[in-house]
Amino acid sequence: MALDLKGRARLELRRGYLAARLAINSGLIERRMGIETSGYADLGGLGIDAPGRKRYEPSKWLDLRRILHDRDVHPDDVFLDVGSGKGRVVLQAARYGFRRVVGVELSPELNAIATTNLQARRDSLRCRDVEFVTADVAEYAIPDDVTVIYVYNAIGGAVFEALVEHLLESLDRRPRTLRFIYNTALEEATLLRTGRVRLVRTAPGLRPGRGWSRKMSIRMYSVESRMTSQGTLH
Repeated sequence: MALDLKGRARLELRRGYLAARLAINSGLIERRMGIETSGYADLGGLGIDAPGRKRYEPSKWLDLRRILHDRDVHPDDVFLDVGSGKGRVVLQAARYGFRRVVGVELSPELNAIATTNLQARRDSLRCRDVEFVTADVAEYAIPDDVTVIYVYNAIGGAVFEALVEHLLESLDRRPRTLRFIYNTALEEATLLRTGRVRLVRTAPGLRPGRGWSRKMSIRMYSVESRMTSQGTLH
């Protein structure tokens, strides 16, 4: 029992150290860039608390870079961040060669911060067509030119199911292969039930322990249109 307690104490110390190091690094990055994307935001305080929605928490600065490589992005690709918050991932995506980058966020308050951050960094971005949309993803029609979607566990339950439904509707309107990047894939079963999803890449989570690492991993899936999954589109 004593060993177990010591082991737990070491684990908690390690977690605390990692969290502090990430916070310091994030602060240094943001001061240098002149933006503010850190911290958490309670949805109740933002007036948008509801089932299937989770508090604002930004992805780590290197999360997108760890799962999406430069060679994966082509000039006609369009990126969509679902639950874009203060815009951290959108700013990262705009440094790739995407034709267009879009962030969708329910909170007007967070979107206003994201827009300010975008204006501060616009001259350094490779992609010039970047926008933030204030919308409820449960009702948002995914644009038919989107080829990469990013989600960081911002939604769950019926809201995530609605996202998947809208995604498949878009693919069936305009058949194409779409990459779905899911950071902390707690609703993976909903994706897999479609029968149109294939896991193509995983970046392990940066947390101690195999279980935590797997749970916090970032996964990229290939999602096919109905025609492609039936083998009639080439």
